[in-house]
Amino acid sequence: MIRPRVKICCFSTIEEAKMAVKYGAAALGLVGHMPSGPGVIDDHLIREIVKHIPPAVASFLLTSETTAEGIIAHYHQVHTTTIQIVDQLPLSAYPILRKALPYVTIVQVIHVIDGHSVEEAREVAPYVDAILLDSGNPNLQVKELGGTGRTHDWSLSRTIKDAINIPLFLAGGIHKDNVNAAIEAVQPFGVDLCSGVRIDGHLDEAKLNAFFNAIHQPI
Repeated sequence: MIRPRVKICCFSTIEEAKMAVKYGAAALGLVGHMPSGPGVIDDHLIREIVKHIPPAVASFLLTSETTAEGIIAHYHQVHTTTIQIVDQLPLSAYPILRKALPYVTIVQVIHVIDGHSVEEAREVAPYVDAILLDSGNPNLQVKELGGTGRTHDWSLSRTIKDAINIPLFLAGGIHKDNVNAAIEAVQPFGVDLCSGVRIDGHLDEAKLNAFFNAIHQPI
């Protein structure tokens, strides 16, 4: 079985970003304004961290903007390689994003709640480069758009993975003790984590080391 790429989110310093790269992260997630959740930093800091990410490592802007115009404006503040859209967009917005930002990778988050999430993923897959499955809930009064530390139903995740023909990232409560079970259940292109390698919101080197040791073990 091919080992998935590792994406780590919620960076707040250049030093944390460098530590994650040192241990082998293939992508770093930088969190813009959100209605809730961890890791939010201002756009100026996102842009500064991006300058220190090596070319071979992808930089993801997590944006909660819900219009093409808002996402484009947010991107121009930070210049990441990738935009991770954490809320729902109308399908008509994606061609606008493609035309304005043809060189930027677009990843759509689907929050896995029930069977409707499968249909959501199928519908949006032709418009984006990858899908990321997370455990938030955009239907709450205060939206949860990521960073919950909760797992979701991985059987639904696997159904989504089998229903689309683009890369799939798996997020939501992943850590060293369950990552191999997650990989076996879903077989994602990549895994994504935030709280699983942090203590009190700060990237912890011992947890980071333990996670990469775990993911390199044979399943």
